[in-house]
Amino acid sequence: MDINIKEYLNFLRENGVEILASKEMMLEELKKEVATCRRCGLCNERRQTVFGEGNPDAQLVFIGEAPGLQEDIQGRPFVGRAGELLTDIITKGMKLTREDVYICNVIKCRPPENRSPLEIEIMQCELHLIRQLNIIQPKIIVALGKYAAQTLLRTTIPITKIRGNWYLYNNIKFMPTYHPAYLLRNPYGKKEVWEDIRKVMAEYDYTKKK
Repeated sequence: MDINIKEYLNFLRENGVEILASKEMMLEELKKEVATCRRCGLCNERRQTVFGEGNPDAQLVFIGEAPGLQEDIQGRPFVGRAGELLTDIITKGMKLTREDVYICNVIKCRPPENRSPLEIEIMQCELHLIRQLNIIQPKIIVALGKYAAQTLLRTTIPITKIRGNWYLYNNIKFMPTYHPAYLLRNPYGKKEVWEDIRKVMAEYDYTKKK
């Protein structure tokens, strides 16, 4: 039987039962809401929404720009070649697993032909991202690529100028760095990304000790 979690929780509350919903349950309910989202025109082109995946209690969240073709097909973030590189960064570089962190995108639907997201699409979809982060409550965000970084920082400054520095997004520390897809085209950028990731690792280790 398919149970609507939101309706079930409301039923329990109405009958005097105090419920503390888990982060996993809240994310699942938000995921269902996002799946029917029609805030912008991307809903007309998508196969499905790509909500995000990983540890609901993650201290570290990776945020990309938007789903690509494989993500749109599979409904999972970062599963193409860029995803493989991100996985290597997490597992080989940081000695973590994808299950230790949370991975999502600013945009939850694939833009046609992988074009850059429009301002209206970013504005509408960021509302979902904010709710996502409010549930997870991470300590650190890594913004992958130009659009993720510029959206969180509210700037048009090029990623080359802002990467490698710490900023705040809704009181969460975040580090912009290059998108894995950029590294596939420009391998020389891996050195800079490694410098950024080392800073993230140091902060991540510090937060675990607090």
